[in-house]
Amino acid sequence: MGSRFDISIVAKDSASAEENIDIIIQEIKRIEYLISDWIDTTQVSRINQQAGIMPMRVDREVLELTRRALWLSELTEGAFDISFAAMEKIWRFDGTMDKLPEPGEVQNARKYVGYKNIIIDTVNSTIFLRSKGMKIGFGALGEGYAADRCRELMMGRGIEAGIVNGSGDMSTWGTQPGGEPWNIGITNPFQKNDVYAIVPLLKAAVTTSGSYEKYAEINGKRYAHIINPATGYPATGLTSVTVFGPSAELANGFSTSLMVMGRKAGMKLLKKFPDYSCIMITDKGKLFSSDNLDLENFKLQKRIRKK
Repeated sequence: MGSRFDISIVAKDSASAEENIDIIIQEIKRIEYLISDWIDTTQVSRINQQAGIMPMRVDREVLELTRRALWLSELTEGAFDISFAAMEKIWRFDGTMDKLPEPGEVQNARKYVGYKNIIIDTVNSTIFLRSKGMKIGFGALGEGYAADRCRELMMGRGIEAGIVNGSGDMSTWGTQPGGEPWNIGITNPFQKNDVYAIVPLLKAAVTTSGSYEKYAEINGKRYAHIINPATGYPATGLTSVTVFGPSAELANGFSTSLMVMGRKAGMKLLKKFPDYSCIMITDKGKLFSSDNLDLENFKLQKRIRKK
């Protein structure tokens, strides 16, 4: 999935730990070979290859993941959209981009973005992209989904505690060997080698979306990899959103959506889901949290130092 995964489990001995970590790795690879749009032979790649031509039959797992993505798109009124992947043709965040795309290029690429043109047939288990040139990608859900699946797999095997971390999308269960909760460091988005808080993780998952890991720097300005589907340009206003909750997949979807929606609209949305809470950091370094998250318990500052 183009991401680093770190795995920690609590097991009775090193042999059991190695065996179960290998099982987790195989599960991550299995999911990658279903949903990655970087690998030409995956089901998602074949959907993209047949865009505007014909529906593609997929496994139920891929169909249901897509259905959940479309539900999130409806919920956020398009702030979340897996068809944003078409924008990858003009935005590159691999260090090679040295100038902004032309406005005409952005507008042309936006024609291929639109979750309402993703057609799911639940009877025949097919997915069809209406327009040739459309593309879907699970970069905003895949790591969280994989982390959740691995947690379920380990719990089913009797592994009582662990963390699966897919590039900051973490799914946890149980506690540390001494009974203490897992402690999660939250990165300072302005100094990514530092953390601005260490939070005891009292819920099962935490994910962070931000502008500090993948971005293009052009004429001294940073452009984040999270694209606003409505404009075709990188989202602005927030530099980091961390979401806590029971599911890494949904927390991942929320953190991406909130980056696009902005502070006020994002907080209003999250209020509808009391099992989830968040911390937001603005581009100016000001920190906000949802009403159901008490910052005093975490001893966080109200403003994050940029330097």
